[in-house]
Amino acid sequence: MSSTDSRQTVEATVRHVPRYGVLMGIGVVVGVIAAGILTWIGSFDESQALDVVYPPGQVFGFLLLWTVPIGIALGGIAGLILERVARRHDRVVRVERETIVEAD
Repeated sequence: MSSTDSRQTVEATVRHVPRYGVLMGIGVVVGVIAAGILTWIGSFDESQALDVVYPPGQVFGFLLLWTVPIGIALGGIAGLILERVARRHDRVVRVERETIVEAD
């Protein structure tokens, strides 16, 4: 078996990128908390026009339909802003690239 080595020095950019999934997950949690708070402070009196009273669980579900997507969007926007801020701190480094090919 013989092997051949090839080495070369190249430049690479080191970037710090935020984890979008984590930020969007935090947005989901914030949306659920916001829906809970809005449900808790809401009024469940009978409506004057429709004579309908929605139970708190149903109100919470309706609010989740709005607050969770808004939280996801805000988490994504926060990730984009953090990426722009982190882009200023990019570094260019020299790395040694080595390729080893073994022949049978």
